[in-house]
Amino acid sequence: MPVRLRKFIGTLIIIALVVLYALVATTVATLKLAESAWYIHLLYFLFTGVLWVVPAMVVIRWMEGSKRNKSP
Repeated sequence: MPVRLRKFIGTLIIIALVVLYALVATTVATLKLAESAWYIHLLYFLFTGVLWVVPAMVVIRWMEGSKRNKSP
């Protein structure tokens, strides 16, 4: 697959991932943490704010493609 196409598809996947992840994280927080203390909200959003990076890293590595000709 050409690199430009791979990067285009990866960009679309990351945008969809971030939007979907934000909606799910906010919905879970609204339903489950409504009566919790402020520090629980802070910890939850700190954790979920960083957690989306893991699947995004997988997509970014896929976008890079295979590194067949690595230089030492």
